Amino acid sequence: MTAFWAERAWVEGDVAHGVRITASADGVITQIDTDTGCCDGDERLDGLVLPGAVNAHSHAFHRLLRGRTHADGGSFWTWRELMYRESARLDPVSYERIATAVYAEMVAAGWSAVAEFHYVHHAPDARPYDPPHAMELALARAARAAGIRLTLLDTCYLSSGFGSPLEPAQRRFGDADAAAWLARLSSLRSRLAEEHPEVVVGAAVHSVRAVPVDALERIGAELDPAIPLHVHLSEQPGENEACVAATGLTPTALLARSGLLSSRLSAVHATHLDDDDIAALGAAGATIVMCPTTEADLGDGVGPARRLADAGARIALGTDQHAVVDPLLEARALEHGERLASGRRGRFSPAELVAALTRGGAEAVGRRVGALAVGRPCDLLVVDEASARTAGSDPGQLVLSATAQDVTRVIIGGRERAIRGVHTDLGPIGDLWRKAVLA
Repeated sequence: MTAFWAERAWVEGDVAHGVRITASADGVITQIDTDTGCCDGDERLDGLVLPGAVNAHSHAFHRLLRGRTHADGGSFWTWRELMYRESARLDPVSYERIATAVYAEMVAAGWSAVAEFHYVHHAPDARPYDPPHAMELALARAARAAGIRLTLLDTCYLSSGFGSPLEPAQRRFGDADAAAWLARLSSLRSRLAEEHPEVVVGAAVHSVRAVPVDALERIGAELDPAIPLHVHLSEQPGENEACVAATGLTPTALLARSGLLSSRLSAVHATHLDDDDIAALGAAGATIVMCPTTEADLGDGVGPARRLADAGARIALGTDQHAVVDPLLEARALEHGERLASGRRGRFSPAELVAALTRGGAEAVGRRVGALAVGRPCDLLVVDEASARTAGSDPGQLVLSATAQDVTRVIIGGRERAIRGVHTDLGPIGDLWRKAVLA
């Protein structure tokens, strides 16, 4: 048994004082006391303690693009060409190094769980690895080394657009058809259950443009309803226009017709929606995964987060391409995007922003995470209240003044994983990245 004591901690949606958190040997919270003093033997946590942040959308290898895509302007589509080039260079050895570095960077910033939207399945020549699942096992090993809770979203990617086959750069992402993908997913789930039971295996359809209508319908009929399901949704206006031209439906309406719109769905980006889309996603109780720093970096636009939340959807946050790996900046960017789009402040309260970066992603990762509560994992991040950025802030509003530079300690499953930006097992993050890129 381990006990942590904090002068302030985020409990039941607000700042509580004199908080003692007791955890079992397997890292689960067994008791929380408030308005209490620090006892002998308690581990004192100096600062505001938040639940570990939940990263609901990641493409690990996209981290290779940071700081390398800005020279010539361009668009999402030109950015995508560099992404394809980097994906073509990956193999299981290099991917494990890269993913270990990015997951360690997440942990040091305060993320304790991540949903990895994974589609680099096969060898560069599109042949399956022998033995199978080499890339997926590399990601599982990377997450174990970094100590982050991994939800591996095996992604169905079958076409380059409506009625178009995969392009050469996409061939290693694909399977023959929906039946082949479902069979490979089943095999992967069995393999990881044996070798990496700590990994939750979920599923994703890359987008409506990348999965034909008949395949969407088969997946809707046959996919295990108990596992998380994700999709890139309406990230670009061109996707919407192509979908309407091909099917007469918006992407959201097509998902609904295919049996894929439900409370287990996590819709990533959801930037360009009409009123009916917003109502449908809200009525389904879907999770909307906003990735504000990526959406800004790519010039995608500002999604209707406030309207989606008001309609009944859950709001979660992700780092997507990892242009920034910082849960506090993602939360702030969510509110700032709303302010810029509406001309009004306070579109999301500080409490709603904390919820988005913590428990908002719980359904997306298929875990009971993101809250300081009995029976939940003891995942904690500690924010310095007296830094150059946070000194003088109301503790309840630190989410709008702090950054990952102010995260002094990160505890996952009751075990300390990072101290002031340095991973306790893997060392300084910059060193990890230099080794990952130069090896």
